Amino acid sequence: MLHIEDLGGPWELREKADDPAIAATVPGCVHVDLMNDGRLPDPFLDDNEKAVAWVGRTDWQYRRDVAWTGPAHERVDLVFDGLDTVAAIALGGVEIGTTRNMHRSYRYDVTGLLADGPQPLNVRFTSAYTEAEQVRDLLGARDNAYPEPFNFIRKMACGFGWDWGPTLVTAGIWRPVRLEGWSTARLASVRPLATFDGAGRLDLSVDIERTRARDLRVRVLLGGREMSVLAIDGLEKNAHASVEVGAVTPWKPLEAALHDLRVELLDGDFVLDRWERRIGFRTVTIDRTGGGFVFHLNGEPVLIKGVNWIPDDIFPSRMTRERYERRLREAVDAGVNLIRVWGGGIYESRDFYEVCDELGLMVWQDFLFACADYPEEEPIFSEVVAEARENVARLAPHPSLITWNGNNENLWLHGAMGWGSSGATWGSLYYLETLPAIVASLDPSRPYQAGSPWSGSWEHEPNSTEYGTFHSWEVWNREDYLNYRNSAPRFVAEFGWQAPPAWTTLREAVSDEPMLPDSPGVLHHQKAEDGNGKLARGLAPHFGTPSSTEAWHYLTQLNQVRAVRTGVEHWRSHWPHTGGSILWQLNDLWPVTSWAAIDGAGRYKPLYFALREMYAGRALTIQPRDSGPVLAVLNDDAAEWAGTVHLTSVDGSEIATERVSVPARSVALVPVPDVDALVARLDGTRALFFKADFSYDDPGLTVDVETVPGGLDVRVHAAGLARDLLLQPDRIHPRATVDQGFVTLLPGESTVFHVRAPIELAPALVEAPWVLTELSTVMSRS
Repeated sequence: MLHIEDLGGPWELREKADDPAIAATVPGCVHVDLMNDGRLPDPFLDDNEKAVAWVGRTDWQYRRDVAWTGPAHERVDLVFDGLDTVAAIALGGVEIGTTRNMHRSYRYDVTGLLADGPQPLNVRFTSAYTEAEQVRDLLGARDNAYPEPFNFIRKMACGFGWDWGPTLVTAGIWRPVRLEGWSTARLASVRPLATFDGAGRLDLSVDIERTRARDLRVRVLLGGREMSVLAIDGLEKNAHASVEVGAVTPWKPLEAALHDLRVELLDGDFVLDRWERRIGFRTVTIDRTGGGFVFHLNGEPVLIKGVNWIPDDIFPSRMTRERYERRLREAVDAGVNLIRVWGGGIYESRDFYEVCDELGLMVWQDFLFACADYPEEEPIFSEVVAEARENVARLAPHPSLITWNGNNENLWLHGAMGWGSSGATWGSLYYLETLPAIVASLDPSRPYQAGSPWSGSWEHEPNSTEYGTFHSWEVWNREDYLNYRNSAPRFVAEFGWQAPPAWTTLREAVSDEPMLPDSPGVLHHQKAEDGNGKLARGLAPHFGTPSSTEAWHYLTQLNQVRAVRTGVEHWRSHWPHTGGSILWQLNDLWPVTSWAAIDGAGRYKPLYFALREMYAGRALTIQPRDSGPVLAVLNDDAAEWAGTVHLTSVDGSEIATERVSVPARSVALVPVPDVDALVARLDGTRALFFKADFSYDDPGLTVDVETVPGGLDVRVHAAGLARDLLLQPDRIHPRATVDQGFVTLLPGESTVFHVRAPIELAPALVEAPWVLTELSTVMSRS
């Protein structure tokens, strides 16, 4: 049986071979090791990012002694699941390999090198800048949306800086490393494609590596039941089985039916190697009829309620399964059913996809190309092919993964930005030929799309609202959010509106005194081009100029919620013409003003809570139409929604009633009166409509605070109309949380904010400035 010895844990780190050793941890990276050793300041604080830039331009060496202490085997391999990025590996003074790709794993036969006992293992990293600049000099410059050379090296692109991220170019053994001992043969790759069409079907491909010729068998067990046994003669290295599974519960969005699959490699009755996963049976298609873009799972149309995912830490080696589970669970709790792994980051770890499998959270997986022209020549081309083949095979077992996407914005920006004047290769070969061929060969169970945005062919502009996927960035960059309503794209794969992080997150990252929207530290944590200018221009037509930093913080958070709500509810009202939307973005990887719903410290912005309402299975929204306003009754549930809609004024006076019956997964539009303010109710769900913020009268709030186990319950009652009431828990305690964001109370209504914290909280803390805020109070100060 294959035997594994983990080589993670303590290593030594040096800049030069004769330098004193720095304690290092593997998996890890140089920045974290230097911070842990006290030699590097926190790069998230103020402008320390600049002070630590030298780390990314320096070569580094990791070292430890290794020995094989397991049972005798014919072969011992040294296996790296990930090296970041340009490395030379030597064992016992013998160089055994070099690497230049963060997104691949590496395996080396070291059997003879460990025969004489412990040997030094050295991994020497060359600066990623050195490699990227050398490749750029060799192949010629390519256009790029950012000033760094990330498109010349196969490495996490956003580590070179983005419009929401710092420039922190890492190096290190970022994923696990181990010794594997084996004899006769091992399972080099197992690729199960599990589909469902009324019954389950399993197409299983197995690749075998051998030390010698010998007749073997592969046994396939599903849920402990033997499904197939394959005989493999002494020279074969591949096997394939097609298994009709029969009746099986399929995997569905947010309904994760998983089944234990075990594949065993046998020599007689002896198990040489074993592979185990939990798989799900489902079939995925994309209906592109008439330019549309609607996902179907198991034959059923699915409204996509998605979020874009960036690496959750600029130092991804710090990610744990617990942290993945927390963040992905937060997405599901917000009503999200799809998460897009964006192309400027990484292929995430097995933990990420397994958690998505278990939650029923669909995954849209980008290949790792973003916002640049990419050369198609060597030494890049063969790395792209190897990386793509490995990761398609690695991720294929996961039922959560429903589509492969060739790139982020490259097909669009190449033309829209006027790139490519030199005539050099720019990546179209990858997206239109190489990658679809790899997917067709290794994973025909999932649809492939050439890019996002992409209209389906060069016959249409890549970022068309009429065909395929669309990225909505005129709104935010140049236009007010009300312009979301000017079109009904077929599918919105990116859109968003910025806001600063939670107050405490910003305060912990910025030591400016006073802290102002345009003070140096705040501006350093705003990476978007003219980001604060866009925030101000976005506020102006709705709220004017804020009177203070605190008012700016509150109003920009509110504007983010209103902007995103405007887009999502408008697009949902056009289902199935509009197949869904994917918010930019769920998360941040450091404390920054950005489009995220969860900030870089893991605190919720008010947008996070608003997503629960926008993405609810059943929701109401009042939408302007050319013929007059309508109430859109949004039913994304599997059952009919029938009942009586009650339309009232803000004070509760009844205006009209309407009986509705909305079939499953559909939308009904009900004409409503054209008035300044309107309230619609159906079965406990409501929608509010205000033509403008026409009234900032004192709402007559009364607040009662009750101490309860674990925190405070804050009950707020409104005598009048209270617009956009917000409780900011981090202003009470840095680790305090609350269960809702902005709340509007009609006259006579109450709400309870449940505040929870790891320590006992004094009720008087709620009275501190800006803890509990209502819009009229803010506007009266402006």
